[in-house]
Amino acid sequence: MRDHFDLAVFLISLCGVAMLHSGAAARADQPLRAGIIGLDTSHVPAFTKTLNNPDASGDLADVQVVAAFPGGSPDIPSSADRLEGFTSQLRDMGVEIVDTIDALLDKVDVVLLESVDGRPHLEQARPVILAGKPLFIDKPVAGSLSDAIAIFRLAAQHNVPCFSSSSLRFSPGIAGMRDSDTVGDVIGCAAFGPCPTEPHHPDLFWYGVHGVEILFTIMGPGCESVSRVHTDGVDLVTGVWSDGRIGSFRGIRQGKSDYGALVFGSKAIERSGGYAGYEPLVEAIATFLRPANRRFQPTRRSSCSPSWRRPTRANAATAPPCRSATSSTRRRPRRRRNVDHASAVAAANDLGASALRVSPQHEAR
Repeated sequence: MRDHFDLAVFLISLCGVAMLHSGAAARADQPLRAGIIGLDTSHVPAFTKTLNNPDASGDLADVQVVAAFPGGSPDIPSSADRLEGFTSQLRDMGVEIVDTIDALLDKVDVVLLESVDGRPHLEQARPVILAGKPLFIDKPVAGSLSDAIAIFRLAAQHNVPCFSSSSLRFSPGIAGMRDSDTVGDVIGCAAFGPCPTEPHHPDLFWYGVHGVEILFTIMGPGCESVSRVHTDGVDLVTGVWSDGRIGSFRGIRQGKSDYGALVFGSKAIERSGGYAGYEPLVEAIATFLRPANRRFQPTRRSSCSPSWRRPTRANAATAPPCRSATSSTRRRPRRRRNVDHASAVAAANDLGASALRVSPQHEAR
């Protein structure tokens, strides 16, 4: 694996691949048939209610959930304890429950991979991609950096549209801060959000992803180096951008917790908005899945490359700064470090986009 993949990235959430739509065979005058993999998250009934709402309009009216495969992870309580209830809710909504992913693929045009556990995502995504079905992957995109890279490489090889995102990226009060007339140019950002952990996932994969999305949505591309401080109650991760700007994410595990950011601008210092529900994300997913949308572009295109790292649990609580492999200042290759418990984020070269790739060669021709 190339040297720049040797750096574990802060949290893989902003990844996606944008390719020409060739997988979903649209049926004239009928909504796309969507299937769901993984019924162990509250996103499942919420997304289904939005997409199957008889009063939906625009792209939301063009996608309908028709079938689902429950999945589930018995070693994660938040999966095992909720799987039966959410499966029952979908059945009550008229969604057909199937026993295998292969059975699901026979019934649908597009897929939403919703399993709360990131570890099975690669194996769950593989048959979807090989079947040529456009795919949305909910957070975390995978359970490890290597699996995330494998997913997007496979999608690129088979020219299958695929992307992953937190709902925070599309919350209007957050997305609007990057181009706010009141704030002016964004000079810096201090994002914050809940950051509980789960023992089967690298620390920030599980929930810190949401706050990382806030930071990169507002700051945009160009993060070159990262340092991190960890205590039982908080993670504080600070990035330096190529133009000298500084952004940080405070992951909260103790005390009052909420989503948001303090944005430092050329004209003003403003508090961003917060979580605005699932509908903005679901609308973005529906837009992405439509065959008529040859590129998914709710904002601008971007490419992405790993650039943020955090220490393993065996390391000291305060991590030394780590430079991005895409930094303009090239240094001697670093000795390979143990990244088994590293958290990762795909730092976007232009995060304001919807079409994110693991590396530039994944760009659609």
